[in-house]
Amino acid sequence: MKSETLVMKQHNFSAGPAILPQIVLEQASQAVIDYNGIGLSILEMSHRSPEFVAVMQEARDLVKLHLGAGDDYEVLFLTGGASSQFFMAAMNLLDENGKACYVDTGAWSAKAIKEAALFGEIDVLASSKDQNYNYIPKGLNIPSDATYLHITTNNTIYGTQYHNLPETNVPIIADMSSDIFSRPIDINRYGMIYAGAQKNLGPAGTTLVIIRKDMLNKVSRTIPTMLDYNTHIKKDSMFNTPPSYPVYVCLLTLRWLKEMGGMDAMKTHNETKAQLLYNEIDRNPLFKGTVALEDRSLMNVPFVTVDPAHQDAFMAVCKDKRISGVKGHRSVGGFRASIYNAMPMSSVEFLVEAMQEFERAQ
Repeated sequence: MKSETLVMKQHNFSAGPAILPQIVLEQASQAVIDYNGIGLSILEMSHRSPEFVAVMQEARDLVKLHLGAGDDYEVLFLTGGASSQFFMAAMNLLDENGKACYVDTGAWSAKAIKEAALFGEIDVLASSKDQNYNYIPKGLNIPSDATYLHITTNNTIYGTQYHNLPETNVPIIADMSSDIFSRPIDINRYGMIYAGAQKNLGPAGTTLVIIRKDMLNKVSRTIPTMLDYNTHIKKDSMFNTPPSYPVYVCLLTLRWLKEMGGMDAMKTHNETKAQLLYNEIDRNPLFKGTVALEDRSLMNVPFVTVDPAHQDAFMAVCKDKRISGVKGHRSVGGFRASIYNAMPMSSVEFLVEAMQEFERAQ
């Protein structure tokens, strides 16, 4: 991966909205004042203008490029976050007489299950709730007559990630909100992918949906216009005014991903960062990880202090060193370092050094 000069006021390990590449921030800020020298801000430019139509088209094309998606897939930039896709996916794809399979691996998959159950039969094949979601269930028995299998590929709160997809001929629907574009995928295994932009793609405000065309038009229910994927496909994500600025920043990030070397480079970059941090967690006697080793996420790294009395002290160290966003989610406690694509190695090294200094001070 090419090196990147990054000037940081803080080392931002926030789970989302999350860190963006410095060059993207600079380009996006310039476009707020004057987009490409046309004398208009990107914020005030018509979404019907040739300039913005080109932005949307390039963003959709780059999504396909990075995922290896062909003409049998449609790319949409919608609103409502991944939370809206919890019900939109089932509403559009699961017939009233059909059945969909879900795997419960955390808070977001549990919410997806609840919403989908409003539209058809839901079979929860497995859950890791019994161990506070610290592992990915394996050995699933997936019914061959299921309409789809829904998984959450990376669990932001609990720090687990699928490193191998379940073996099945059933189309997979994946919530990839926190690990999309972090590594190569076999797009042909997926009937649909969706992701909130604010973790690994862009700012909050738009939601990416990639859907295979043969998944559509199989339900008998009447779908409200704005909730029908076909509505947005026919109008290239511009049936109504889209979140134009978030889409533009996503475009800048997609360009950056291409410049950095694409998905293969991201995989190497993210594996190297994660290995450095996990190695320190495992080595340092003051800290311990919370996730099954084989299911550790490359994006979100939760850990706790062995002695609970050390927690506040290390949090104070982080605050003093301007290491932000590392407080763990209340469901896990301790700390969580989110190390998405834009996180430079230097920040991970800085966190590791802080952990080592803390060890020496005890």
